[in-house]
Amino acid sequence: MASVPGNRAPKLPRRNDAASIRARQQALGLDGVAAAADLAPYTRAAESVTGVVSIPVSVAELAVSLGEYELSADGDVVETGRSEEEVTVPLAHTEGGLTASVQRGATAVGVSGGCRTYVIADRITRASCFVCKSSADALTLARWLESEVPAMREFLDAAESPEVSRHAVLREAKTHVVGPMCHVLWRFTTGDAVGANMMTRNAYVLNMGYVLPKAPVPVERTMLEANMGGDKKPSFEYAQQGHGKTVIAEALLTETAIERVLRTKLHDLEELAWAGTHGAVASGMPSVAFTPASAVAAVFAATGQDLGMVGTSSMAHGVEQRIEGQGLHVSIRFPGIEVGTVGGGTSLPHAREWLGLMGCAGPGKVYRLAQLVAATALALEISASAAMATAGSENFFRAHFERGGGR
Repeated sequence: MASVPGNRAPKLPRRNDAASIRARQQALGLDGVAAAADLAPYTRAAESVTGVVSIPVSVAELAVSLGEYELSADGDVVETGRSEEEVTVPLAHTEGGLTASVQRGATAVGVSGGCRTYVIADRITRASCFVCKSSADALTLARWLESEVPAMREFLDAAESPEVSRHAVLREAKTHVVGPMCHVLWRFTTGDAVGANMMTRNAYVLNMGYVLPKAPVPVERTMLEANMGGDKKPSFEYAQQGHGKTVIAEALLTETAIERVLRTKLHDLEELAWAGTHGAVASGMPSVAFTPASAVAAVFAATGQDLGMVGTSSMAHGVEQRIEGQGLHVSIRFPGIEVGTVGGGTSLPHAREWLGLMGCAGPGKVYRLAQLVAATALALEISASAAMATAGSENFFRAHFERGGGR
């Protein structure tokens, strides 16, 4: 590409019409694989679309007991049924050994009787902030905000503004006062979408159309997002309260599966858990887990999820316990798996196809998808932990050397 005086980048057209896309490609010298695809299906997903990235997708097979869930009128997640299934999960990644490890963990789970998953909560939050004149005023505002939630919900329901989403339902308001600042976490449910956009719109309308005109004390400044929750950043708030779908996956591994499939001993897994838990505490991690982000990111990439949410969605708390005469009970809790089966990247051609493979395409499937993400991550946790638990962690070393290190 020709240099530009003053080392400034050339001004590229920003629209997503065919002519602008081609102009960008030509200006950047992109005439290979990255620019060869028909970009028309992608133009609503992002601005200044110029090409695509291809990531290999492998698959793993899981045996899992999946719950069927509905949201009650009060916003509680209610289990309405359960089914034993064998599901194929797509994994989009370039991490050598990842799919083999997921499959090994899934095999150990399968021969032990399978995995069970549970969705126990569903909330997504926008953390706004109102700056008052004093702590006294901020405390007054906080008490008022929490008491006004039913009226605020009615306000949003009655609003005729196109800015308001009917799918984002306000459930609670959690406040936290620091100095003159009244932080408030607006907690919503958002149906089958992740809901970040719709709850942002509704939070803005609440702040500007309800709180400011009605507040019992003067508000000097209003901020739509002020980091109290930790949007797209791991935080203790989200680790405790959740942000998305709160899911638990569990399995009871037999000693036979541990020794024959995972190639380690139950006692060695216990020793690894002891050392790893204390390591997590010493480092200040808000998670106690091995490597859930790899599995979460791989499923997210294949199914059109927001990759910016991998960090928060992969926060996890893994637990194991020896059950005498039965084996090792293992479980992992995800406080906030942020997934959707409608909207955003889920409408892209590849995402629809991979979601369909999992039985997760379209409305009514979001709780199923969240459970499958958790089950996949549990399989990886089991296998990777088993490799690390071998003497000197030799199996973990060899997996990386043989499947990744030689490249």
